[in-house]
Amino acid sequence: MKHTIYAKLLAGYLLYGIIGAILVATFTYNLIYDFVQKKEAANLYREATQISSTYAVDYFSASPSLQEVGKQLRTLSAYHSGEIWIVDTRGNVMLNTAKPDLTAGETIPDFDLAHFGNRYYQTGNFYNSFSGETLSVFSPITANYKVRGYVIIHKPLSNLIEYSNGLITISYQTLALLFATAFFVLLLFTRVIHLPLRKLAKGAGAYAAGEFDKKIDIQSNDEIGYLAGTLNYMANELNTLEDDQKKFVSNVSHDFRSPLTSIKGYVEAMLDGTIPLDMQEKYLNIILFETERLNKLTTSLLELNKYGAHGIMLDMTHFDINGIIRKTVQTFEGICTEKRISFNLILSGEKLYVCADMGKIQQVLYNLIDNAIKFSHHDSSISIETTEKNEHVFVSVKDSGIGIPKDSIKKIWERFYKTDLSRGKDKKGTGLGLSITKEIINAHGENINCISTEGVGTEFIFTLPMAAKQSFL
Repeated sequence: MKHTIYAKLLAGYLLYGIIGAILVATFTYNLIYDFVQKKEAANLYREATQISSTYAVDYFSASPSLQEVGKQLRTLSAYHSGEIWIVDTRGNVMLNTAKPDLTAGETIPDFDLAHFGNRYYQTGNFYNSFSGETLSVFSPITANYKVRGYVIIHKPLSNLIEYSNGLITISYQTLALLFATAFFVLLLFTRVIHLPLRKLAKGAGAYAAGEFDKKIDIQSNDEIGYLAGTLNYMANELNTLEDDQKKFVSNVSHDFRSPLTSIKGYVEAMLDGTIPLDMQEKYLNIILFETERLNKLTTSLLELNKYGAHGIMLDMTHFDINGIIRKTVQTFEGICTEKRISFNLILSGEKLYVCADMGKIQQVLYNLIDNAIKFSHHDSSISIETTEKNEHVFVSVKDSGIGIPKDSIKKIWERFYKTDLSRGKDKKGTGLGLSITKEIINAHGENINCISTEGVGTEFIFTLPMAAKQSFL
């Protein structure tokens, strides 16, 4: 059985109410009753002390009569809802406000205030004098430095219990208010936390099932809203990745199928005699061209996969980037002469040393210059510039060709991606050159950017760290 967070929270809420009620009925009630008893005992003791030092002393001095003392004490006993006794040291009850004639005429058996211990009060039936539980408080009567007797005030515990029950009722009401407040918090939690979490769980389940087009509809400026936005972004990226993977497979299939189809067709035509013997050399050259194209595509794929393994080894050395640029430009002399394309080299100084993998940076320059030549018009120029800034060398390769559409600039680094403008112009490209270029630059911990305007031209700029001067002096 699935135990949801909300079910656990609801169980905790109910448990909170049950435990709260039990605590109030036991622990809190005992605390209140004990407090009320001690408080009332202290009040009665103050009253008994007052009586023993005034009325009772006068009574034992035989100044006032029994009726005079009794009248005053009866008023006090009514006020305290109890009985006031005056008892001599032998346990004879000399005055009892509960009696009509005030005189009790009785003796308390086994009377000994030592039974009170070190306290001035006790609870019980006071030597079986009462049928119910009472709180009995005593104070000695002293006259002429001698204890003559005691003032004892009795108050039924039922009065204290009734008062304690009134206080405990207030505690229950407070607990009910807290429980209602907790219920409001529970409702708030349900709206703010639980329902969004359910949406998140449902959305995550949909994404796990590959349904990336579904969105998690949570609009809040908190951690849950941020998480929902992150999951939506992730789903969009995964959806885009899935489309890219399909496009990747489609492009790979197309780029492999086209030359294989050509090779198969020409070989079959030569075998069945469709292509005469004197024309076979022409078609064999076409087959050789397609074979080289397949070989180049396979090599590029293997190289790109090696870069994506995050374990690429770089042979870091200090070399002159300006010299590498001049050598790389020379390799394009033939095709540039054919298209009447010239190079404009704007290099910072005669020599400019950087710290990088020379072979891979030469490959980057080759890919960028090759791209620039492919998409440049006849009778145009390509500018290559190096500049120094903040301990870095900025290398720029700029052409004045067909440019890249604005919506395609971010996609040119993807594998096999070719813009619609390039498809009719570039038949030999694999669509992997720029992907390899970016992987190499990233492996160096540097950046490469593209600036392009359709119909005007394109500029690629990448950075390399400068070599320390003392390393090549």
